[in-house]
Amino acid sequence: MKLQPLNSYRRFGVRISILMIFLIVLYFLWGEYRAITSQPISSWVKDPSADCAIVLTGGAGRVREGLSLLSRNLVKKLIISGVHPDVEFSDLYSSWIYMGDIDEKDVLLERRSSTTYGNAQQSLPIVEAIGCREVIIVTSQLHMPRAFRTFVAAFPHGFPIYQHALAAGRTESTPTEVWVEVLKGIFYSLWAY
Repeated sequence: MKLQPLNSYRRFGVRISILMIFLIVLYFLWGEYRAITSQPISSWVKDPSADCAIVLTGGAGRVREGLSLLSRNLVKKLIISGVHPDVEFSDLYSSWIYMGDIDEKDVLLERRSSTTYGNAQQSLPIVEAIGCREVIIVTSQLHMPRAFRTFVAAFPHGFPIYQHALAAGRTESTPTEVWVEVLKGIFYSLWAY
């Protein structure tokens, strides 16, 4: 008879533990969701300027926005991170005839990375080699919170990193896209930043 209450307490303790874990996970999911959905779009709102800009490939309009910053002399050098090994500068620039003159020497193609973490890790040596003292990260509004935190974690403490977020082709991302990014953000928070 004495074992009955002990088992009851254990079951209650297990239920409370499961509930606490669920609430903690929910808290982190909600925090990541809020970070993503409250990210402002800065493209077309303000013109940032810095020594260099880093475009994270993988979304519509990102490369064009980076080239626009370079052609308007808002940045001196442009790093396009995550470029497919077979792509050349002319493949990226040929369709932007209204962009103005861009010197190919001012555009560096980083070809080794295939993830946001890789973008940050592979861009840092380039930034250091060309002497950038500050950078602008160019990516989508949806991707910016995770990208920014990854770059802040990978770059030296206090290195100035500015955000330049653009709309992802449509005015709003689908709920599925947002929640996939939430899960990626949680995963990255465990090991990347």
